[in-house]
Formats: sequence, structure tokens, C-alpha cells
Amino acid sequence: MDTDPVIMLATADPVSREVLGSELRRRYGADYEVVVCADYAHARAVLEGLRRWERAVALVIGYYGPDDRDGLQFLRRAYALVPSAKRAVAVTWGDFASADPVFAAIAHGHAELSLVRPERTRDEEFHGAVTDALDDWHLSQGVGFEAVRLIGRARDERTHSLRDLFGRNHIPVGFYPIDTEAAQRMVHALDLDEPELPVVVLAFTSPPTTLVNPTDLEIADAFGLMSPLPADRVFDVVVVGAGPAGLAAAVYASSEGLSTLVVEQAAVGGQAGTSSLIRNYPGFSRGVSGAHLAFRSFQQAWAFGTDYSFMRAVQGLEADGEMHCVTMADGSVARGRSVIVATGVDYRRLGVPVLEELVGRGVFYGAAVSEAPSMTGEQVCVVGGGNSAGQAALHLARYARQVTLLVRGPSLAASMSDYLVGQLEATRNLSIRYRSAVVGGRALNGCLEAVTVADTGHTAGTGATEEIEAAGLFVLIGSVPRTSWLPEAVQRDESGFLLTGGTLPLETSVPGVFAIGDVRAGSIKRVATAVGDGATVIALLHGYLAEHPAPAVASASGDAPPR
Repeated sequence: MDTDPVIMLATADPVSREVLGSELRRRYGADYEVVVCADYAHARAVLEGLRRWERAVALVIGYYGPDDRDGLQFLRRAYALVPSAKRAVAVTWGDFASADPVFAAIAHGHAELSLVRPERTRDEEFHGAVTDALDDWHLSQGVGFEAVRLIGRARDERTHSLRDLFGRNHIPVGFYPIDTEAAQRMVHALDLDEPELPVVVLAFTSPPTTLVNPTDLEIADAFGLMSPLPADRVFDVVVVGAGPAGLAAAVYASSEGLSTLVVEQAAVGGQAGTSSLIRNYPGFSRGVSGAHLAFRSFQQAWAFGTDYSFMRAVQGLEADGEMHCVTMADGSVARGRSVIVATGVDYRRLGVPVLEELVGRGVFYGAAVSEAPSMTGEQVCVVGGGNSAGQAALHLARYARQVTLLVRGPSLAASMSDYLVGQLEATRNLSIRYRSAVVGGRALNGCLEAVTVADTGHTAGTGATEEIEAAGLFVLIGSVPRTSWLPEAVQRDESGFLLTGGTLPLETSVPGVFAIGDVRAGSIKRVATAVGDGATVIALLHGYLAEHPAPAVASASGDAPPR
């Protein structure tokens, strides 16, 4: 029988220990083992024992106040013992003198959130913060209900892409490596004889649906969420891309009465959806994972009436009179009075042949959240100097024995938020190597074993190289806009980003086609500005639609088709 995860509280302050301990036991005691320690030496010893016994620790809470000034130091040391656990510092309301050191500790990554000690029964603000932390922990651990079971090889590109796809779409997935006894039992129970991998089992259907090496489209159809697009349906707006910009546009468009369709090839959230913790998004003082932020926006737009078409790659954009037709790989066509391009960007490829052959087998573009648990106890490298790379390195450091962040430039000051730089420098099992570029690698049994790093501080071709052992290489560099599906009439800059500002701000060179978010030339690569683009474009869109009224198309019954 599985043991319950642990919530630990440690403080030498007897009043806080009684108040916090009773609240935690009363609310969470049925699902977690709540451990309360009266001194920090004892708490560290307990954590060491839990680690030896391989017990899961979900949340560690220390206290910082007038009667206990050791909680922050305890949380800092707890990271080395239980790096995957969430760490919170509890404070007393009105103790404003403690604010500066508490916020400084959070800024440097010694704690992740602060909790105000409950001063009344049913203090839902306190419990809301605790529940959010536990929810994020469960999401990162991939434990609990399995809506989908995935059987495949641990180091396989297609299996990796499916694990990442399900995780980013907030679908609870259980992964079963084919060489384990559990996977073999499942294969036998499914009456499969050496099936082509991966195998996807939709456990939530009755009876369960089994898909053998399915395509993305087959998976989308098996879920049954997305109905085929009616040939005569004309949307007010078709949004291509479900990142922060596209989802924000869908929320505002649908809430303001516009019929809206969102087309997404992979997962909601875009690159932001792969971020383990976004700390600087306004309104989320405790931070929010990219997956949670994206999923909430997805649900919000859906509640307002947005239609979705998932796992269908767009192939082209064509004109049909006043209408715009977005064609997809499966042959379906989405027709809209206007189109918003929010396809974002892809990470730039390394272009190193030996490493490109190992994608999904130790080499990953993004995917730090989904692959981090598989890196437990390993040495890994992260390539990049932006916020995404910094967040990935911090998340991986919770699992890996050692993380090396490889940065091409001489510093991170111009490319990464200061709070992230501070957290990176304060993380003990994380090192930063500047003026470094990955130029090669080595495999063992078909999986990454080491990477070759060159010193970019020298003249090209003359820098010294060094081999670093690494079971994982996570690449988060550069931006390649996803615009190859658009016709040449949609103008781009020299890097391929879409030019806007024609008749209307955010409108491309093709009337009625708008571009928002990272795909737009000159955009600021931040989640908040992408969301701002999404809100702004709908205000502009109303004016465009008013000047281009929908054609009167009669249905078979003689009535106008529903919006």
C-alpha cells in the first residue's frame, strides 16, 4: 500500500506550532502525514530519515517571527534533503519587521511562498496558498489519478513527445516503461502480442480505449472532445495558437460575443506552458506554473463559448472572398471573418548532427517539466540565457545531482530577470558556465552520455573544448517563428517574424489577419505582454468586423446559420 506524502512543520515558537499544526492536521491529515517538529535539528534528522526511506515529502514549512529566527536557514538546508518538496515560510500577521528577510529568502529561492499564520477558524486564504502549493507539487510529480496510461520505451522520441503533450494539456498520465513488470502485465491484459510502441490506453473511457502507436490526430479523435468543423460554419475570429496570447484573445473575443475558434497543433500554453514556475506574472505573488496558468485560461475561454480544434497542424491560409480559410493537415478547413496568428516560436535547434539524432533520448528542446523526474540523481546540462532556460535549470536542480547552465554570452544581466539570476547563483547543485557553446556529444547504448562544450571567448574554431558527462541536455535557445504555413502575402522581417501596423495596429499586411505574441516582430518576449496583445487585438477587431459585415449565407432551412 502506498504511503501518504508528508507535510512537515518545524518551529521553536510554541504558539505558532500549535496554531499551524492543528490547522494542518485538521484540513490535510486524512491525505497527508503531518509531521510537526519543535526544533530544527530534529526536523533535519526526520527529513534525512524520510529520504532514506524514500518517503515523498510534498511541503516543508518553517516559521520566521520574533520568537523564532531560524526558520529561513532551516528551509535553505532542507532543499538539499528534499529538493522536490515545496518550501514555505510561515509569518504572523502584523510582523512587518520580518517582511524584508522573508521576501529576500523567496527572491533567492530559499523558500517559494509565504503563509500568514491563521488567526481565525476556516482561514481560507491560508489554506488556498497551501492547496496551490500541494497542487503544483502533485503536478510536477505526476502522481495520482491516471486518465491515460502510456506504455513505451523510456528513451524514445515519440514516447517523450506524448508524455510532454499529455502533461502540458493537463491530462493525468501514468508512464510504464516496456521493460518493467507492470508494463508487461498491462500488455498481457490488453491481449497485445509485441505491439508497436508506444501504446496509449484511455483509462477514463468505458471500456478503456487502446491505441497502438497512434498519431496525434487519432488521439484527439479518441478523446471525443472536438467535433468535426461544419463546412458552412463561419467564425467571427479564428485564433491559430493556444499560447498566452492566443488564449487571452479567445477569452476576450468570446466574452464579448464573438464566435471564436482556437486551433492548436500541440498543447495549450505554448513555450510558457513548459515553465515550472513563473514568478513575475502580475497578480501571482506566490508564482504560478506555466501549465496551471495556461489551463486556467483555456477553461476560462471555453466557459465563455470558445470552440477548440486540437492536434491539427495548420498548413495554409487562403482567401475566399471576404472570408479567410485556415487549412489543416487532416483536410479540414476553418473559415473565419478574421484570423489572429498567435503561433509563437520554436526553440532554435543546435544543428549538431550527433545530438539531433538523440532527441528524446537525452536531448530535449524545452520539456524540463515533463522530463525532470527521469533525471533524478543524474548530471544534466541546460543551454540558454533567457528566463525559460533559468526556470528549467532551477526545476531540474530539484531532481538532478548536478545542473550546468551553459550560456553563450559573458553574463545573464541583459537576457534574464534579476530574481532568476539570484536564485540560480544561490542553488548549491547548479553552476553557470559563461562563453560556452555545445559543439558535440557522445552516446552510450543509444542514449546521451556526455556533451562537448567549446569556449566561445576565443576566435571561432580556436576555443578549447571540454567533455561534460550528462544524461540530459535541455536546449532553450533563440526564437524561430512558426510562420512557414502562411502565404508570402503576409509580410515578415528578415528573421521571419510577422510585420504589423498596417491599417490597424497588430494587423499584418493582409487585411483581417492579425499577429500577436512572440510571432509578432518587435514583441517583448514576456507572458504579460503576450496577454496584453491578446486583449488589445480584440478591441481592434471589433472595428474591423464592423467595417466588414458577415455575408448573408442561408442554411438548408432558410435560416441564417447560428453564430
